[in-house]
Amino acid sequence: MLVKVDLMSRVDRKEDAPPESLPIGEVARLSGKAPSAIRYYEEVGLVEAPERISGRRRYPRTVVRTLAVIETAQRAGLSLDEIRLLLEATPSNHAATEQLREVAEQKLPLLREAIERAELVRRWLEDAARCHCPTLDDCPLFEDPEGLPERSLVLR
Repeated sequence: MLVKVDLMSRVDRKEDAPPESLPIGEVARLSGKAPSAIRYYEEVGLVEAPERISGRRRYPRTVVRTLAVIETAQRAGLSLDEIRLLLEATPSNHAATEQLREVAEQKLPLLREAIERAELVRRWLEDAARCHCPTLDDCPLFEDPEGLPERSLVLR
């Protein structure tokens, strides 16, 4: 009987929630993000803290799109602060939009440099794949370490 009462209280809580709101588990399923990541984005201000019903988070459906924007921006190499600018950019907030444009303009040269560096490494690896030298001592690929970029290919 105790189990039935607990199930009924869960049903009552769901009925209290607006039909357009989603529990964190559903947001996680729809977005592909872990609940811990969603809570972290909340903590750092990328996602608005949702209303709570009976102590449980209930998110508006629009949060799924916000999480998709965050994922895309992260894949593009934007930092969380840069993503915050992106999320603040609205037609009425021209300052945030302009800041976003500046961030993109700053990142483009860094990306071009990283691509050039990656191309150098790719060519070296292609040469190494074709190499038939009997030993590394005889291999010309190791004669000019300056021909390759520094180890890091990270965008700064």
